[in-house]
Amino acid sequence: MSKRAVVVIDLQNEYSPSGKLPLTGIEAAVANAAKVIADARARGIPVIHVRHEFARGEKPVFVPGSSGAEIQAEVAPLEGEPVIVKNHVNSFRETELERLLDERDVQEVVVVGAMSHMCVDAAVRAAADLGYSVSVIHDACATLDLEFGGVKVPAVQVHAAMMAALAFAYATLKSTEEYLAG
Repeated sequence: MSKRAVVVIDLQNEYSPSGKLPLTGIEAAVANAAKVIADARARGIPVIHVRHEFARGEKPVFVPGSSGAEIQAEVAPLEGEPVIVKNHVNSFRETELERLLDERDVQEVVVVGAMSHMCVDAAVRAAADLGYSVSVIHDACATLDLEFGGVKVPAVQVHAAMMAALAFAYATLKSTEEYLAG
């Protein structure tokens, strides 16, 4: 088995039901992510947390120092677990994520987090492009309803479309149960 790391993307308070940008299914996704994180910790698999901030105040969400920018308590990092602060959708862009993975000789990245159609998608594609094997725990990710051209797309369909696209060429998709059984 290749050396693995779990990358937890943007499971921040802003996405919780009381946040400024609540996601459909976020509570279940966080609960599943917590199981994946607990398993990684028990098995000595590195856990790397990613936290989004809009450092220049360009958006009214993920404001540095705000409670919304904090990682949700259920998946909060333990002392010694790295936290990458990013200012872009892609967790690899202008961050130390690739360096941290390479220092740990990681070959397989397991992704959980939010939002399925944005930061999860960008990180998965970037990781695959950088040569990592990627697994996405699909029920440990969440998103929201979208609209384009007057067409409203429910979050469940947005999530399914993104997971189908990632499974087509970028990652292996597993449920939390499948991942933990493997």
